[in-house]
Formats: sequence, structure tokens, C-alpha cells
Amino acid sequence: MFGIVRPCTHRLSEGLKAEWMAHLCGLCLALRSDHGQFARIVTNYDGLIVSVLTEAQTERTPAQRRTAGPCPLRAMRTAPVARGEGARLAAAVSLVLASAKVRDHVADRDGLLKRRPVAAAARRVAAGWDRAGARTGAQLGFDTALLVDAVDRQTGIELLAGPGTPLLTVTEPTETATAAAFAHTAVLAGKPQNAAPLAEAGRLFGRLAHLLDAVEDQEADAASGAWNPLTATGTSRTEARRLCDDALRGVRLALRDAEFTDGELTHVLLAHELRRSVDRAFATDVCSHRSGGLAAEGLTSPGTAGHPSGGRHTASFGPPPGNPYAPSGPGAPFGPPQPPPEPPRDRRGLIAGCLACTCQMCCGTFDDPWSRQRREGLCSQCDCGDCCDGCSNCGDCGGCCDGCDCCDCGCDCGC
Repeated sequence: MFGIVRPCTHRLSEGLKAEWMAHLCGLCLALRSDHGQFARIVTNYDGLIVSVLTEAQTERTPAQRRTAGPCPLRAMRTAPVARGEGARLAAAVSLVLASAKVRDHVADRDGLLKRRPVAAAARRVAAGWDRAGARTGAQLGFDTALLVDAVDRQTGIELLAGPGTPLLTVTEPTETATAAAFAHTAVLAGKPQNAAPLAEAGRLFGRLAHLLDAVEDQEADAASGAWNPLTATGTSRTEARRLCDDALRGVRLALRDAEFTDGELTHVLLAHELRRSVDRAFATDVCSHRSGGLAAEGLTSPGTAGHPSGGRHTASFGPPPGNPYAPSGPGAPFGPPQPPPEPPRDRRGLIAGCLACTCQMCCGTFDDPWSRQRREGLCSQCDCGDCCDGCSNCGDCGGCCDGCDCCDCGCDCGC
């Protein structure tokens, strides 16, 4: 799963979480329906934004959802998923983007791709994805040749780039490709007046995707000797951050000029979560919260009674022993009163549990695939904050949050 917009579902309301998952599963199933099971490996977080944008510009109808059958990635549960032209466009774009990513890794001779037979096989897979994306794009009136041309030009630009080359020269092919994809959502939705602002939002989104990928990979690229746009052009991370912040503002302003029927999820993803992606890439977004808080682990913050330092003392293997002569408590002959035992659960075996593993283990609430107990995903260990944190200063939003009810935090910042 690749992509720069990876929202922690704890920051989304239940309704928005369900919508986001519907588009993610819809993209995956559109890839399977049009291009076979293997194509599902190109499912990505950024591609689903194309599906979200298309639906945000149209009136909601029952035909936009269908109930998908049980899936191992949903712990063998059914779920409503997005369908229609938006999901299919997202699938076509994802195939071409994945093809570009494979070609990039082949050019950089990453890992096993240093070996000629593996690289040749990867090129054949990428070419097949290009053809598959072109077929679906043609059915939707979208010429994926724009994307393929951008991929081809990217290689030539990187060969010529060097110290002093403007960084935006290197990001231009990616910007052009994403601008075309975003703009075509307006065509599918029957809102041609939205094509220009969405093209601008897509252009800047492509810039961000390219820059954040460069920032996150710079150290690894230096260690492996791979080409990196920041290193090659001599661009500092400070300048890269400035360009990212400018692009964030531009995306928000472009979205304000577009007309949406229901743009709530679009706003959350492209106004709030996109900023978090930038903060994450530049290591300015720190996670420190643990599930249930410190109290759930038997720890308290300094300043509470019962410990010389103000904290509550906790032994290495549990609470300190109590009075051995007390009638009850930890040191009593029969121990403290115990809660009734939990009823036995129908545990799955090893293989059945593995088959029921779900992507919601990363973010969300899920059933343990073996014990079937309800558990919190890995993101519960993050200090997710709330969606208003995406604007460090509400005056910095450029009015993007006017009339938005994306957060339930009760803040008065106008978000």
C-alpha cells in the first residue's frame, strides 16, 4: 500500500471512516473486476482520492454503493463499497502510477531489480499495467497516454538534472499526470466548470507526492547510491518544506473554487490529512499516545500521591504486596475478590486466523483473528489529535474550513 495520504481512522468520524473504507475497497474490487486478481496489488491510498473526488461532485444514489462479499482483509465481513466510473478511473490511474513506480525502481536498480532477469520481468509487468490502464481509461474517455508520456519524460529530465536545476522542473511530469486525473473527475461527474480548479489541485498534489517521496527516501537513496531529486539538484530540506507549504495552500484555495455536492471527505483528506503527510515526512508530527493512556498500564503521571517522586509505585511484576494480615487484598490468603471468568471463546486455528487477518489491524477496531476479541489497531498508539490540528493557525487555512463539520472536538476555530 503506497501513497502519501494515509489518514489514521481514529481522526475520522464513524461516517467518514466508513466512506473512506468504501472507496478503498471499491478501488481494490474495481481492479479485480477489470484487470484480474493480480492487479489488486496496486491498490493505493492516493488513487482512491480520484474516486472520492468523482463522488463528491455528484448527487448520492443507491447505485453508487454495493455490498461486497466477505474478504480476508475485512476479517471475512461484508461491507458497502464504492462502485461506478470514479472507482474505475481510480483503478486505471493506479495501474499507470504503479507501472511508473516499478519503472523507477528498475531504473534505480533497487534490490532484486539489479538482476537482469528480474528487471526484465518487472518491465513486462509494468507494460501490461500500462495497457490495462489504457483500456479502462479509453472506456471512460480518459487518455492515459498523458500519464505514460509523463512517466517517459520523467526519466529524461532526471538524466539531465544536476546542481542548480530548479526542483520544480523535476516534479513537472508528476504534476501534469495528477492534474489530468483530477480534472477528469469533473468530466465524469458532469461538472465541467470544476475541471480547471481540480486540475490545479491535482497539479499541486502531484508536486507534494513527488517532494514527499524524495524527502522520505533521501537517506536511503544516499546509502544505496540511488538518484534523488533533492540531492541531485542540491535543494535543501528547508526549501523543499517551503515548496510543500506553498503547495498545501494552493490545494486549499483550488478546492474552494470547485463546486461539491458533498465535499466533506475531500476536505478532510486534501486539507487536513495532506498537511499531516507533510509533517510526517519532515518529522514534525510526533506520536506519543498509547492505547488507553498511561492509567490503563497501571502508570500515572508525576504529582500523584503514593510515591516519593509524586507517582504511584508499581512493582516490576505487578502491584506492590499489601498487608499480609489484612482480610482481603493482594496479600490475603485467598487474594482480592476476582471478577467472574470470561466465557470461553471459539478460537480459530493458526491457518484460519491468518486468513482472517485484516488491514484494519493497522488503523481501526477489529476482531482478533484468533481469539475473536475486539481490539484496537496499531494507530491507537498514536497521538492522533483531532482534525483541527491540521491547521496550526486557523487563520492559515485560507478560509478552507468555513462551514466544515469535519470535527467533533467542539473547538471554536471555525473548522
